[in-house]
Amino acid sequence: MSDLFIQHSIAELVPQGARVLDLGCGDGAMLAHLQQTRGCTGYGVEIDDANVLACVQRGVNVIQLNLDEGLAMFDDASFDVVLQIDTLQHLRNAEVMLRETVRVGRVGIIAFPNFAHWPNRLSVLKGRMPVTKRLPYQWYDTPNIRVGTHADLAVLAARNGLRIQDSFGLQDGRTVRRWPNFRAGTSVYKLSIA
Repeated sequence: MSDLFIQHSIAELVPQGARVLDLGCGDGAMLAHLQQTRGCTGYGVEIDDANVLACVQRGVNVIQLNLDEGLAMFDDASFDVVLQIDTLQHLRNAEVMLRETVRVGRVGIIAFPNFAHWPNRLSVLKGRMPVTKRLPYQWYDTPNIRVGTHADLAVLAARNGLRIQDSFGLQDGRTVRRWPNFRAGTSVYKLSIA
């Protein structure tokens, strides 16, 4: 599945002209896309020096910050949308950061590799950790601290009193709404405070 399809699918969830905070924004491609196509404004948050430089070169406002230190610098509802695209699995304080996402933004959009996708399950049944396009690392060199499933995030959201506005999977250039936990390599959730 192409990163452009994921980017486009997530961009459709962001209202025109929204003020956006992109947590773990990488090289700023998503925020730049939202600025160009949806008239959005906002900031990216990134820790990696090379990615911060790439954001600046793209014209994306970026704050260099370790997300494991939290989002205390932002007031409640400072943003219309807070994005966590392929970020949650890298954080030590994933549950805290999920709550912070919906505190700082009116809506949080979370996307992550779905470990319960059927090829991953098959790989585990064969006794091997999966290596796929969405989980491209061997178990011993992965930057992921944890893996999660589509169903896991629903449980975590409920446990933290968050409302799921929408959830679906993405696979092979299509949106998967039926059995996304089994049929999709990427899970997407749109959350808010209940």
